[in-house]
Amino acid sequence: MKKKEEIRRGDLYINIPERAVYKRGKKIELTNKEFEILVLLASNPGKVYTKDKLLDLIWGVDFYGDANTVTVHVRKLREKLEDDPANPQYIFTKWGAGYYMK
Repeated sequence: MKKKEEIRRGDLYINIPERAVYKRGKKIELTNKEFEILVLLASNPGKVYTKDKLLDLIWGVDFYGDANTVTVHVRKLREKLEDDPANPQYIFTKWGAGYYMK
């Protein structure tokens, strides 16, 4: 099965080989971890990932940080992507469960 090379979610365009993200045609600069979180969530619409699962998948099971690391990265990602980070249109929180994209 061929891996996706690009993902579109609303007015977001993610070019995976170039590690580039565009919103309404404007390039958004992301850190490596922010990009990896975005690609994982966008590649699996509707799937809810707990903070611990994201920590394992993105940072690796040997990482000794805590779930707050994920919270901070998602907050920064929202600040870069969302028109209003307090009312997200891309990355949603399922309270008590985790994060997801539609």
